[in-house]
Amino acid sequence: MNPDRKDDDGRAIEITLDQQVALKTAAARLTSDFDGTFGAETIEAFLRSSYDEFAGRASVVTFLPLLAERFARQRLRALAKVEGRTPDGRPVVLFLCTHNAGRSQMARGFFQHLAGDAAIAWSGGSEPGHEVNAAAIAAMRERGIDISTEFPQPWTDEVVRAADVVITMGCGDACPVFGGKRYEEWELSDPHGMDLDQVRPVRDAIEVRVRTLLDELAVPVRPL
Repeated sequence: MNPDRKDDDGRAIEITLDQQVALKTAAARLTSDFDGTFGAETIEAFLRSSYDEFAGRASVVTFLPLLAERFARQRLRALAKVEGRTPDGRPVVLFLCTHNAGRSQMARGFFQHLAGDAAIAWSGGSEPGHEVNAAAIAAMRERGIDISTEFPQPWTDEVVRAADVVITMGCGDACPVFGGKRYEEWELSDPHGMDLDQVRPVRDAIEVRVRTLLDELAVPVRPL
């Protein structure tokens, strides 16, 4: 990774020595995991661009290499599906909202927990926030689901193209549209600025919709 990289505004993106070491370790893991699917150059490019995405807005930089690795891994899996490089036939659902800090994070949390390994869920935002809504985290914890380690992220073309179902929640015209996939708009209140009591009804409405979606996709539902 180049330590002299710059963000979209031309400002220097500082990468400490510890972060450089962590990124090299992440690149080695990804190269091993995607051996035979993508070359080291492609993996390095995805990891680098993923790091830049978070570095430009993260207030705490300690976990940037880990966030970059997780995002790069998701993007590489998506690209592998788009290019027919993987035999994985599980349905993929993408949840999109504005900040990827409340509704889409809760939806993904429910989907992953209820579907287990039988399906894949991703999420993203048109204007990713800086952290997941604290009230949303607390509301999901009441249902036994931990989304506290998640971080708002954008969507990318390969992720949208790899999705079989795209669920949008208030991102309007900013939501990406590609042909050949199922789109569905869920009209739900934005938890931004809400307290826990106000978020609970939104959480419960999301759970109902996720369960319906899983039923429509013929994905067995695990108990909470």
